[in-house]
Amino acid sequence: MNAADIHDIFADDGPLAARLPGFAPRPQQQGLAEAVARTLADGGVLVAEAGTGTGKTFAYLVPALLSGRKVIVSTGTKNLQDQLFHRDLPLVREALAAGGQVALLKGRANYLCLHRLQQAADGGVRSIELAQTLRTVEQWAGRTRSGDVSELAEVSEDSPVWPLVTSTTDNCLGHECPVFNDCHLVKARRAAQEADLVVVNHHLLLADMALREEGFGEVLPAADAYIVDEAHQLHEVAASFFGVNLSSRQCLDLARDALVEQAAGAAEAAELRVQTQALEDAVPKLRLALGREARRAAWREAGDGPDREAALAEAVTGLEAALATLSTSLDAIAARSKGLDHCARRARALLERLRTVTAGHSEFVQWFETHKRGFSLNATPLDVGEAFAERMARWGASWVFTSATLAVGENFEHFCSRLGIADPETGLWASPFDYAHQAVFYVPEDMPDPAAPNYTRAVVEAALPVLEATQGRAFLLFTSHRALQEAARLLEGRLDYPLLVQGESPRGEMLARFRRLGNAVLLGTGSFWEGVDVRGEALSCVVIDKLPFASPGDPLWQARIEAERARGGNPFMDVQLPHAVILLKQGAGRLIRDPQDRGVLMVCDPRLLSRPYGRVFLESLPPMMRTRRLASVVRFMSAQKDKEAEA
Repeated sequence: MNAADIHDIFADDGPLAARLPGFAPRPQQQGLAEAVARTLADGGVLVAEAGTGTGKTFAYLVPALLSGRKVIVSTGTKNLQDQLFHRDLPLVREALAAGGQVALLKGRANYLCLHRLQQAADGGVRSIELAQTLRTVEQWAGRTRSGDVSELAEVSEDSPVWPLVTSTTDNCLGHECPVFNDCHLVKARRAAQEADLVVVNHHLLLADMALREEGFGEVLPAADAYIVDEAHQLHEVAASFFGVNLSSRQCLDLARDALVEQAAGAAEAAELRVQTQALEDAVPKLRLALGREARRAAWREAGDGPDREAALAEAVTGLEAALATLSTSLDAIAARSKGLDHCARRARALLERLRTVTAGHSEFVQWFETHKRGFSLNATPLDVGEAFAERMARWGASWVFTSATLAVGENFEHFCSRLGIADPETGLWASPFDYAHQAVFYVPEDMPDPAAPNYTRAVVEAALPVLEATQGRAFLLFTSHRALQEAARLLEGRLDYPLLVQGESPRGEMLARFRRLGNAVLLGTGSFWEGVDVRGEALSCVVIDKLPFASPGDPLWQARIEAERARGGNPFMDVQLPHAVILLKQGAGRLIRDPQDRGVLMVCDPRLLSRPYGRVFLESLPPMMRTRRLASVVRFMSAQKDKEAEA
């Protein structure tokens, strides 16, 4: 496929324009598609930023489908994966009349496990409500072809039934499963093996990399090319999968499964009941020893009170002893059944993980996270670049990394260095939107320092007249849950528009309600900064409270800052600032999603203009009209209303 072919496909009289209503040629889209086609044909690595509205999904799907190569496309989340496979891919395939097979593949927790469903049905559940949900799953199991749990919309994705009827790498019996030939996951993997293009997510891609390295086989088929969309998320996912993790749930799941297998295959081994109970008792003791408050912190900060180190050591020793004793007993009876043998292997693996995450390693960050009742213990590598680059080289494929937010200014060094990508072809295709006329960038005057105790109150007071000018229709994005909750309290009863607060309902439900209402004000943090697409008048304002620097108290960022300093680098300029720039670009990108969109981007942080590093943020944002005057914002929105009225 050459540049002329690409031009013809994306032209105003080409197949895409003929089949897709509203399609219009975009030089940026054609340029990106040409670069992707060249990389797939010639090999190598392409790192490409494609601004909002470029049409990057079609720009990489067209050359991927016509390349004649086996291509794996990875995207950031399961929602985006479903959207790409069920919406975008069929449109492009139809327009191109493209043959070949395509497949969707997710991680094992997304597929119904028929064996565990039977176990749950036979063993009973602890509540009437859960039993009713389990019956709903059983009925669906009789009619589903894919076993993808997202099909069953009436059961929420966080329902306690799903861990009972899906598998993990720990409890899956693999080839030894009695219903292996009917396994939905196995069927999905077989379809992926046979397909020409497979759509996965980053977690699955990195899980495959980690498994191959450990010599435990593979999850994904070998491919000629990998296209990684939303590639700005890849580093954090890689850090997770190249590390070691032990959770309270893994331990409790083992205890429960061992008890089920003992009853079925070694009823006389009564000591196992005592030992699984000991494991179940050791888990909450360690949770308590980690500290009463739910938090995320370095291992050295675990615990409460003057005797915290001794209490923590005692709790870790207790969990280690419980796992070791259970492991020994399971080894003795493992030959009785496949289920007992698998539990024995899991116990040994969990024991090894516990010893790894509680021992000191200079190249790993030891940290923990606690919730109300559960915990996870983690050892995360400080640097994933070398490990990721080695795996890329070993696979010998073409690679395309793309996102709307990869560059800091016009520099890709931050992204490439963190993943060990050396000498790639790079390209930056700016958004085709007319930001100078579609948006105004407002930094309010007289804002206090972000560290001031009254800062969130000042953000709310500055935002209220803007919300009045936009008639609601706004996202207020915060860098912390504490600030979000404070803002929610301050706004209560002061708006003439519906107020939606993250956490009050599931994210998808809240977004659907926001779109439906048409004039709501949504307060969000974390997941609302990216991957949210609200087009049209429902979203006419994005307010950002602070520049999104990562908390220096976070254990991973703490360690990265210390490591950069030890290397003689500048932690702020080389680590913290580039990360914050990428996040701000993501948050700002929520505003203009369509050529007809109009709105206000309001960033309240005075450091944007008062500190020298503020220009790095400004140079990375789209070329919007900038102002510090509220009157200019009001005039802009008034002019938009006049245009809407005339239309």
